[in-house]
Amino acid sequence: MVVPPPIRPERVTQFLKPYVLRMHFTNKFVNAQVVHTPTATVASAASTQEKALRLSLEKTNESTRDVAAAAKIGKILGERLLQKNIPAVSVFMKRDQKYHGKVKAVIDSLREAGVKLL
Repeated sequence: MVVPPPIRPERVTQFLKPYVLRMHFTNKFVNAQVVHTPTATVASAASTQEKALRLSLEKTNESTRDVAAAAKIGKILGERLLQKNIPAVSVFMKRDQKYHGKVKAVIDSLREAGVKLL
C-alpha cells in the first residue's frame, strides 16, 4: 500500500518556494534533485550514479566526482526541468556549503541551461 505524502496547510505553503534545488556530494558521486515543497515529492533529479551517464564518463576516462561531472549534472538537470515546464527553482544550501567548486558548477550550468534561480 502506498501512503501519499502529507499535505501541508495553506497558511504554511504560501510562504514556501515551490521548487527547491538540493545538492549532495559524496567522495564518489554528485547528486542533485529538485523537490516540490508543497507535496514533498521529487520533481526531477540527476546523478552521476545513473548507468548511462556513468558509462559515458568511464569511456572518456572522466571522474564521476569532480567539478566537470558536477557541471554535466547541472546541465542534464536543467534540460529535464525545462521538459517538465519548471522554469525557476530556488537553491537550498547547507551551512557548510559555499558558492565555490562543485556547487558553483551545478548552479552555473543550471543557469546556462535556461533555468532561473530565485
